[in-house]
Amino acid sequence: MTDSTEPSATPDFLNNDRPPVPHITVPRGVQPFHLENRPVRGRLVRLGPLADALLTRHENAEAVTALLGQALALTAGLSTALKFQGSFSLQAKGDGPVGMLLADCTEDGALRGYARADGARLPEDAAPRADALLGKGYLAFTVDQGAEMERYQGIVAIKGASLAEMTGHYFATSEQLASRVWLAAAPTPAGWRAAALILERVAGQGGVGPEISQAEQEDAWETALALAATITERELLDDALTPDRLLHRLFHAEGLALARPRPLSYGCRCSRARLAGVLAGFGAEDLDHMAEDGSITMTCEFCNVGFRFERAEMRDGG
Repeated sequence: MTDSTEPSATPDFLNNDRPPVPHITVPRGVQPFHLENRPVRGRLVRLGPLADALLTRHENAEAVTALLGQALALTAGLSTALKFQGSFSLQAKGDGPVGMLLADCTEDGALRGYARADGARLPEDAAPRADALLGKGYLAFTVDQGAEMERYQGIVAIKGASLAEMTGHYFATSEQLASRVWLAAAPTPAGWRAAALILERVAGQGGVGPEISQAEQEDAWETALALAATITERELLDDALTPDRLLHRLFHAEGLALARPRPLSYGCRCSRARLAGVLAGFGAEDLDHMAEDGSITMTCEFCNVGFRFERAEMRDGG
């Protein structure tokens, strides 16, 4: 077996090898639930060891890694609320030290992400807020179902101190949807962990019986928010506390009903062939400029694996 990150005798434009990335699946990565006869539904996301596999591909500052972990958990949770084929992504782009934050998840639960940070500009504060990391810019949520389908995208200005608050601002202004998000990501004795709890208010016609008045629906929603707000970061990130036990702890008196859990997996989709296809779009002069010592190295921003392409074998690719 050859190492796909090393040069091979096969022309790089014909080499389909994938990089040596972890094969990790979390069977109960997302646990959907609702509260019976109440206008409340939600998802609990627990990335478990998948978080460590995704977050340790890059040597970022702890605050940047934590922000990316929150973004991954949030993206996984939001993606499972939609019916689509393709990918759902979160992107934050601003003028702060973290110029780009990106996470995406496919309909099958393949998750990936990266944060592009300027270490020299990071705040001296050991635990800077998300707004200090991202600065002024925009937050976008995108459903991409391929070239044959129209892409849906919602964009708002970054507003809020935390990624959870920024997401709340997006839903309040773009989706007119009452929702609340709790996010956590931190290093633990078992490695990095990341989690999310997402609550959404369902319209009365969405499953709440007509005998439940608007006042009662409002009270049920506020009760659910108050109960969810008691959750701690330690509970969210504790591998020993299973999703059903945690949700039971929060909502057992509110008619908790669990749906089928959704798996999550390590989802980088790069390959030598894919990156070679990118290079094929460049002309000979550009390829010459990119080459160093007779070869071009392209690094996947998601999994941080480098692929080397011999310039001499690419004369006809430009």
